[in-house]
Amino acid sequence: MVFIWLFYTVYLNYRMQRVYYIVFTLLLCHCFSFSQEKDSTTYGKKQNNVMRSSGRVINTNARKAEQLRQSLSENDLTTAATLYEELAESLAEQGEYGKAENYFNSALKIYTRQKNSVKTASVARSLAQVLEQQEKYAEAADKYRMAGETETKPAVSRLNFTDAKRVRHYDNPETQLDMIDSNLEIAEDEEILEEQVNLYRQRAETSLRADDTTGAIQSYSQAIKIAGSSPREMVKLKTEAARVYESDNRIDEAIALTTAALDEATAIDDTDEIIAQTQHLAGLYQRKKEDTQAITLLEKAYQTAVTHGKTTAAREVVMALGKVYQEQGSTQQSLAAYHRFLDDLDRLIRADSSLFDARAFATTEERIARLESERQLKDQLLLKTNRLNYVLFGSVILMLVLLGWIVKSFYDIKLKNKKIALQSLRREMNPHFIFNSLNSINQFIAENNEREANTYLTSYSRLMRSTMEMSSKDFITLAEELELLEKYLNLEHLRFLDTFDYTVEVDPTIDTEHTWVPNMLIQPHVENAIWHGLRYKEEKGLLKLSVANAPGYIKVIIDDNGIGTTQSRALKTHNQKLHDSRGLKNVRERIRLLNKLYRQDHSFRIVEKEQESGTRVTIYFSKQLKKQP
Repeated sequence: MVFIWLFYTVYLNYRMQRVYYIVFTLLLCHCFSFSQEKDSTTYGKKQNNVMRSSGRVINTNARKAEQLRQSLSENDLTTAATLYEELAESLAEQGEYGKAENYFNSALKIYTRQKNSVKTASVARSLAQVLEQQEKYAEAADKYRMAGETETKPAVSRLNFTDAKRVRHYDNPETQLDMIDSNLEIAEDEEILEEQVNLYRQRAETSLRADDTTGAIQSYSQAIKIAGSSPREMVKLKTEAARVYESDNRIDEAIALTTAALDEATAIDDTDEIIAQTQHLAGLYQRKKEDTQAITLLEKAYQTAVTHGKTTAAREVVMALGKVYQEQGSTQQSLAAYHRFLDDLDRLIRADSSLFDARAFATTEERIARLESERQLKDQLLLKTNRLNYVLFGSVILMLVLLGWIVKSFYDIKLKNKKIALQSLRREMNPHFIFNSLNSINQFIAENNEREANTYLTSYSRLMRSTMEMSSKDFITLAEELELLEKYLNLEHLRFLDTFDYTVEVDPTIDTEHTWVPNMLIQPHVENAIWHGLRYKEEKGLLKLSVANAPGYIKVIIDDNGIGTTQSRALKTHNQKLHDSRGLKNVRERIRLLNKLYRQDHSFRIVEKEQESGTRVTIYFSKQLKKQP
């Protein structure tokens, strides 16, 4: 831009100090010519890339940069990542590897955050290639490895891992060639043509570092064969191969390849490439001392540049043309070439939008940098906020867990206390039952009824064994409960043989083996019916025990035709009344604890019959077909 501005200043003042400014222009051109010669060892790649960047590419980049700025301002990160990637690829093609690296890094961060494995692998590989061009081999190896770990296609993943090993041996061309050949086998097996072209180019560049010009030319030839369907790639490859011939002083082969590249550029109507190839071809003829042909080609390149408004290209061509004339000693013709450029400069500047696009691109890049900086600050602030939120959230969770543990511990303690209380209440029933049974045995012995005493003692021991086995359980099957009741009734009937008879009826629809009921809740009521109702009846009484189905419940009825609760209470002593009160209280407390512990609905009701003497006890057990824990 500085150079163009100087020339434009020359042009504005041209009528006043014509000769002075022409001489000044010559000095500038000599300076640029010197810089060109200094950079010629890079096979002219950078020069050509810069020349091409002055046209279509800069225009495209400026447009994409503006789209990128808009995407960032709208926080559309998906679109921004795509534009970062496209700009990076374009800049890498122009040789702007530093900028390309920055853009690839920005794209990679977004794709990684979005967990887009396909794009992450692709961009990581492209970034590795750009880093390798800048001789940042350690970083390139890391990015190749990242691409290999993220890549979903096994073949491409192997390519990346091999490249990671290859760049670590950057100082050993032979080892690198072996790894490139390994990757070539993979690319050929998988028919990845684009990768084959890149690998043959890579092989050619590695061969050049090993001073193997023949190997480099062979690799370029293979790449050109494969890239036949891509004209732009063909132009690049032929240009690179031509410069290898040129460096090896095989000028005729270089001319042939450059001519072919020019034909390819003409076929695709790429003005920037046409100018670059024409100028390169002129340089080759100049090396052959065929200055006339070189001048003709340069004149043609200049006309193309002026016609299409390529200011930077026209400047480069004029500088080359001036150099040829100077070497011939034709100072007047050299001045005339510069004079013509000054005459065309105003028209060139007006027609060349790339100058303004370049400035727009630079300005947009600055705005993008500011937006990125703002976004990074926002991300850092968000990260800090998130960390604080995580700490607070973690603290709340920890407090809730602690509170939950405290509540659970408290609940467990209450539950254990209830179970202990329930067990204690259940065991209160056993001493009373044992005491009554021992009294009965004592009565048989006192009456010298040894046989009845033995029979009673045998039945009692069986009952006690069953009772002790079941005493630790809150629930047993209905079949087990009925078996215990049968044993108990048999025992009591043996004792009070002439006092009562009993019947047990069970609804056949009840599956007694799989229906669970609370342990030892029926027996106390049966005992009360015998001891406080039937025992005092003058004639022989009857106790009926029936078990039936009810909606959601098992209904147990204990019906006796004894003296009834009112008369029984009148006959009892004070101590007997206290014992009866404790027994019923025990049963009620057990039912209350069972209901709370297991969220059930057990209940019982005692009714004295009105039409006839006796008492009826109705017990409701919540129906359950599985054992409680």
